[in-house]
Amino acid sequence: MTSPQYQPAPPAQSGAGETPLWAPLYGASLPQAFQRFFKKYADFSGRASRSEYWWWYLVSFLVTVALELLALALGGRGTFVNADGASTPGPLFWVPSLLILVWTFGTLVPYLSLTWRRLHDANLPGPLFFLGFIPFVLLILTLLPSKPEGARFDRPRA
Repeated sequence: MTSPQYQPAPPAQSGAGETPLWAPLYGASLPQAFQRFFKKYADFSGRASRSEYWWWYLVSFLVTVALELLALALGGRGTFVNADGASTPGPLFWVPSLLILVWTFGTLVPYLSLTWRRLHDANLPGPLFFLGFIPFVLLILTLLPSKPEGARFDRPRA
């Protein structure tokens, strides 16, 4: 006899009918995931659903690709070739490069906390984030389904 697959409990509801920030939002839409990402900027407690995590990952990937393409377009148009044959990016290359730097450092801590909470939802300790230095390990861990035991990481707030 096989056990039924775990289905997450319905999310806790606050007085306004919304899922409170301390609880994972299962089935989050892209705008909800984006909003919760910044509202829980450096909150390492609690859990994050797969939809919260992967919607944010998609947004982050698309923004990074757009900025990289902008840097390539602006830097490639004015590329100079030195006497030794080395190329130097054009004068506008620094504008999107600065934006990439701001984006990276501005989202580093919230990305770390979101990943930490995603691991909690799979009932794994957050410090497993550092296994991300081993190729594909963190990817596999963030793909794991939610487990009811992960509720031990919740810290309900009034």
